[in-house]
Order: sequence, then C-alpha cells, then structure tokens
Amino acid sequence: MFLRPRRSSVSARTPGRVVRLGVRAACAVAIVLAACGRSTPPASGTSSPQQPRPSILLVTLDTTRADAIGPEARGIDTPSFNAVAARGRRFRQAYAAVPETLPAHTSLMTGLYPAGHGIHENARSLPPSVPVLAERLHQAGYRTMAFVSAFVLAKQFGLARGFDVFDDTFPAGRSERTAVETTDAALAELGAAASGQPRFLWVHYYDPHYPYTPPEPFRTKYRTAPYLGEVAAMDQQLGRLVQAFEQHAAGPVAIVLVADHGEGLGDHGEAQHGTLVYQATMHVPLVIAGPGVATGTTDTPVSTRRVFHTILDWAGLGSEHSLRDPANEAQEVVLGEAMKPFLEYGWQPQIMAVDGRYKGIEAGKLESYDVITDPAETHNLGAGANLPQRMRKGLDDYPVPSPDAARTPDTLDADARARLASLGYIGAGAAPVVRKDAPRPADMTALLPAIERASGLFTAGRYAAAIPLLEEIRAKDPYNLDATLRLAVAHSSLGHDATAVELFRKTMAIAPKSPDVPVYLGLHYARTKDWARALPLLEQAHAQDPNRLPVLEALADIRQRQGHLPDAIALRQQIYTLRAPTGAELVDLGHLAMDAGQTQTAIDAFERARSVRGKAFSHDLELGVLYLDARRYVDAKQALDRVPSSDRDYPMALFKRAQVAVLLHEPDAPARIALAKKRADAVTRPLIAREKLFVK
Repeated sequence: MFLRPRRSSVSARTPGRVVRLGVRAACAVAIVLAACGRSTPPASGTSSPQQPRPSILLVTLDTTRADAIGPEARGIDTPSFNAVAARGRRFRQAYAAVPETLPAHTSLMTGLYPAGHGIHENARSLPPSVPVLAERLHQAGYRTMAFVSAFVLAKQFGLARGFDVFDDTFPAGRSERTAVETTDAALAELGAAASGQPRFLWVHYYDPHYPYTPPEPFRTKYRTAPYLGEVAAMDQQLGRLVQAFEQHAAGPVAIVLVADHGEGLGDHGEAQHGTLVYQATMHVPLVIAGPGVATGTTDTPVSTRRVFHTILDWAGLGSEHSLRDPANEAQEVVLGEAMKPFLEYGWQPQIMAVDGRYKGIEAGKLESYDVITDPAETHNLGAGANLPQRMRKGLDDYPVPSPDAARTPDTLDADARARLASLGYIGAGAAPVVRKDAPRPADMTALLPAIERASGLFTAGRYAAAIPLLEEIRAKDPYNLDATLRLAVAHSSLGHDATAVELFRKTMAIAPKSPDVPVYLGLHYARTKDWARALPLLEQAHAQDPNRLPVLEALADIRQRQGHLPDAIALRQQIYTLRAPTGAELVDLGHLAMDAGQTQTAIDAFERARSVRGKAFSHDLELGVLYLDARRYVDAKQALDRVPSSDRDYPMALFKRAQVAVLLHEPDAPARIALAKKRADAVTRPLIAREKLFVK
C-alpha cells in the first residue's frame, strides 16, 4: 500500500487512487468539507450604495513566523504592525495553505487551496481559467496596483492578471529587491496616480528570506538574531507604506497584513521552509483593519486563503467566507499541504488539518497535537487522540497531486531558471517514483542540507562539487529518482560517458515506467559521438509531448547534423514559439535558412535578430544579400549601406551594393562598380568579372 497505512478511522489509498485524485484535484477539493468555497462569490455583499467602498491595502510578509511579529513576539519590536493590529482584528491562529511563496500567494489571490488552483510548488503558472482577486476588483472599478519583491512572483507566473500596474522590476543582476526599494516604488506610484477611484494596492516584502542580512541599524541591534533583524527592517517600511496609503486614498481605508508562510529556524529539523507543515512554517500572522471589522483578537483557526473573500467583501462583491464577520470564523476545518518533498524526492505527501485546538498531520502516519497547550508540537498525541471527525475526514479527503506535476515546466527559459535558482528555488527534473514505503519528510530532515547544497551546485553548473553530495543523498535514500538523475546528468556534463550511462540505467531500474528517464538518456547521447542512439528515444518523447523544449532542441541539432535542414528549421521555429529566442539563436536560424534556400525565413530571422540586438547587430551583409534575392532592392540598399568598412567581408558588401545600384538605376552606379573592383578580394574578383549587370 502506498502513502497511507490503513487505519480503522481513515480509509487507505492505493497509488492509483492517489493519481486519480490528483488529476481531479480542481473538482475534488470542493468535496473537502466545502473547504474551498467558491472562486466567484455572489455579487451581493455587506456594502451598500450609501457606504463608499474603501481603498484596500494588502501587504504580504514573506517568510514571517507568527511569533516573529506583533505585540506578543519576543525579542523584537514591530511598532508598525502593532499599530495596525491595535485598530483591527488579529487572528492568533492563522494558517498558510502551503509553505512556499508562489502557491501560498496563489491561495491568497484565488481563495482556493493548492488542490483547487493546482499550484503546489514555485515556478508554475496559474491557468487563465482560474479567476484572481485583481480581476474581480478591476472589473468592479478599482484601480489595481501591485509591487512584488522577488522574481518568484513575476508576471509570467499568473498573478498579474487584473492589475493596472504590476511592478516586478529588480535592480540589475538581482532577482529580488529590499523593502526600502519596493516601498519607494509603491509610494512613487501612489503619488502619481491621482484618481477618484478606490484603490487596491498589493505590496509584497521578501526580506526575511535566507540569507538573513538586515540593514543597519537592525544588523547591529539584532546581531545574534539576524532573521528578526530582517523582520524589524521590513516593519519599518511597512510603517512608511501604511502612512502614505492612508494619505493618498480617497475615502475609507482597509488594510490586510498577512504572511505567506513562516520559517523553520531549526524547529523540527527544518532550517528554512517548504518541507514540513509544523507551526514554524504554517502558523502565520494575520491582521485585518477597516470598515466593518470588530477590533480585538481571536483564537479561532482560519486559513489565509480567506483574505480573498474578505477583500471581495469590502469591495461589495460578496460576504461569503469573509473574515469581517466573526460568525464566519468557525465555518471550516483549516487545511494545508507541503507537497514539495513528494513531488521532488518521492517522499510522503503531507497534509495538515486544524480544528479548534487540535492539529493533525498526515504523512504516512498520523501525528496530532494540541497547539494551544503545545505550540511547539513537542508531544505527539498520535492516531489515538480524540480528534474531531470532520478533521479526520479533511485529512483523508484532501487530494494528493499527480506525480506528473513534479517536473519543472520546460517553457521556463534559461534566465527564468537562473533567477529562481538564485532565490533557492530549484525544481525537480522528473516525476518522482511512487513508492510503497516512501519515507516521511519529518524523518529525512538530516538530509535536507545536502539536498539544498547539491541542488544549488548542480543548478550553478558546478557538477564536480555536486557529485559527492548527490552520492551521499543516494546512499541514504537510494530510491530518490531526482538525486540519481542529477548524478547521471552531472557525470554526462563532465564527459564521464560510461559512468553517466550506467547511472541512467540505474534510474530506469528505479523508475521503469517513467517517461522522463529515457528523455535524459536521449539528451545524454545527443551531446556525444553516439548521437544517432538518441534519435529513437527523443522521437518517442516528442510523440508523447510535442512541446517539450529540451527534446525539441536536441532533435533540431540532430536534424542539422544529418543535413535535414528543413526539419531542423521547422523545429527551431517551433522552439521559438514556446520561448523567446536570443539574438544569437536568431542569427543561427537565419544562416540555417540561407543554407536551405529559404529566403523569407532567413529574412524574418535576421530582422528579428536586428530588433533584439540593436546596434550590436552585425549581419547586415546577410540581410542585404537576402533582400536582393527577394528583389527588395531598397531594403537591400539600406542594409548594405550599414555594413562598416571594417567588416572582413566588406568587399562582398561593395559588390552587392554595386548590383543594387544598377538595378535601382542609381546615377552613381558606375562609381560603385569601380569601387567594388578596386576593393575586390579573391572571392569577389571572379564574381565581378562574370557579372553581366556590370557590362554596358
């Protein structure tokens, strides 16, 4: 049996059941005690025409533990957060939906758990079919603005829909920005955007992420606790932001302060976040303040996904599940998940449920805690605890995603992958092995430092340094497909072909039905002298998934080596519909099309390369020749006139320019012919001698 040991109170699942549930997750999540609610609440709400709709400020505090901010936090002073909390409602038992940035924010912006919106890890893209908060507010007449502080929330991942302004710009060479930089950008927009519309402003602060490097004076003040220093520095900017928002807003103001997830800081063996679902990473701060909000605190557990419903309520778009009404607080069992270890390493999937004072964690076996008397979760009550039946049902019914969701999307270009890697987000290369006796993530925390270090080195291309760590991981977790596959790729990249092939065969033994492993073996062969052996493997992969970029790229190279230029060109054109080509790639495509006699394709490629490269473009001679072949003589003239005299092929440019001058009946054509003859070289001299256009 896979994943779930049979218990008398909770039904077990077979591997097939797990996969089927994952495929149907978007529908099945609605069955989980109606926990997801509706993505499009009814239009009626608590606001009335006589009550002006408030401008709404949503501030998401990345990686901020519940015990690291607020009036009850120890060892830190957060006056800006405390000031908002004092005039609002603070939820002392708020829980993230997932301990990773993109899926957690997706739950905030959709009102759905990850099983409902389908984003379980970073580096995924939210489908356009899933409505997001800003779309609803924009349609309702709000001016919508967002300022995010890390590339993991960039436009391409799907949360920018509905925003009039979505600022995901970062300083040169960086993939994140500080709270100061983000606040400065937001304040500039607030000052410039004069409008009578109510505003919705989302500001995301990223600072408490590892490594913890707070600015002064917080670096000195919190020198023994730099994580808290980051939170304190962020809180200072929060104060600037709130003050400016209230000054510029027209009419009443509503504010939501919420963390996407927390940080392990060593609790339960987790240094950072994303792997476990204990309080350190799932218990988060949440404050709402504004019209219709009763001030004070509440200990009723709530999911941060209900921020979505609360903001819609303020906008007059429906009050269902809104946290403005205390009567709504106890509507549901709060659920959460951490699927990264399952999707990347094949470990047990983890599901969390909180009901009242009790919290259950299902990951191969049931853990349970009284988080009121035991907030550090040091005393496991086990499966025999007197847990509420609806909580047990929530754990059992929550859909586990299909392992196929694991693979990092092939549509991410190299720059996006590098940016995500610089933030520590490195996804799996293949779907994991569905194991009967998969290890529990909580039992594997000692291996996490090696996994994180190996992943970082591997992604940076430091394969020799990554190999010993990958071998250590395999020794302790021999069925870890991701580690074995990375080890094979590392040896392949270093030219250790025999070792690489042996390891690829081991991956096939681990995952004999995997559609991904043959792809990697094919990609290995494609870069060696045995490239012909890659062809059947890659063709099969292409038939299964026609848009898998690495396969398309390898096939294009092989077709070019075979001399099948039309096929190579068609494959490269398909590649560039899936991702943006570089200038160099467009130049290569242009040359390939010239060799194949595809004049218009070559022109299109060189023209795109020129638009990409600008002044650095140095292939005007090729463009001129192609325009001449297409009888676009004026375009040929302009392109050839751009060829500098320092170009090593300048004699050819003079020869072609003389031809164009004759064809356009330019008065200086004789002079151009004479210049071409004077500057002729060994290549152009016989061409000039045979050119009939030059004969009077």
